Amino acid sequence: MAEPQREGPASDDPDTVTASERTARLLRAATYASVVTAAGLVVLKLGAWWLTHSVSLLSTLVDSLLDVAASVINLLAIRAALTPADHDHRFGHGKAEPLAALGQSAFIGGSAVFLLLEVSQRFLDPRPIEATTVGIAVMVFSIAATLALLQFQKYVIRETGSLVIEADALHFSVDVLVNASVIVALLLVAQFGWLLADPLFGLGIGVYILWNAWKLMRSSLDMLMDRELADDERTKISRIILANEEVCGLHDLRTRSSGRQIFVQCHVELDGDMSLAAAHAVTDRIEVQLEEAYPQAEILFHQDPHGIEERHGVPENLDMDQPGDAFSKPQ
Repeated sequence: MAEPQREGPASDDPDTVTASERTARLLRAATYASVVTAAGLVVLKLGAWWLTHSVSLLSTLVDSLLDVAASVINLLAIRAALTPADHDHRFGHGKAEPLAALGQSAFIGGSAVFLLLEVSQRFLDPRPIEATTVGIAVMVFSIAATLALLQFQKYVIRETGSLVIEADALHFSVDVLVNASVIVALLLVAQFGWLLADPLFGLGIGVYILWNAWKLMRSSLDMLMDRELADDERTKISRIILANEEVCGLHDLRTRSSGRQIFVQCHVELDGDMSLAAAHAVTDRIEVQLEEAYPQAEILFHQDPHGIEERHGVPENLDMDQPGDAFSKPQ
């Protein structure tokens, strides 16, 4: 049985250590940038809301306050997720990331509910908006600062594949739309006197934030509940394994993800007359091939003689007809 790859600070490979350290630096830099940007925007938006009394601008202020809280949670989660596997956490600490993302979804959902309550009051009691020029200027600056942060976050996501940074980037992407809609609302009030434009845009923003909170919560729960990788990813993994001519088939393929790391387990069917050393060499080669496609993968193989039916540890109610559970080469 091939030994799984383990990550840790004791690696003797300088390239691996350098890549790991670079990933850690990028993740920390992204979380610090989020905290600083969100905190700065809170100060600006608080002053703008005090001058304008706009409920749509209040929505962005609430969102930025939650950005600060979420970014601090992300910072703590990244530190935990980067902690190497230890005696009590043999699979690492990667689930700190989806836990943080789940917390973000709760914050985002709470902000949406608060905003919708405020909007309902403003529908019943429309109020004039003052100093719209100041509000618009603050929104334009907020959009520029958020776009700059998003560019850096997208770079970090490409380099690390972090779920926490991806969730944070999703939230800040929503902020750009929110800020742009506030500008439109302020212009409508200033130019045409449409007081209801302010709560109407606030209502749309609240519903949009609530929908994004639900999507983020669902993806976080999928990871926490060890949901299988997507069917196309499982098929890709199976094709890499079956591309080796010594492999006759595979079954009981199981996959899951934990933060940036994925785990792959399966039974690989080989010629029954093959020696143990030869079978070990085949699965070692397949591990290398899979790690080239999935650098953060931890892989565990069980070698089976081809043609022998066995299902070690497979629940009776498991639907083995799902894509990717069992593969055989065409005869």
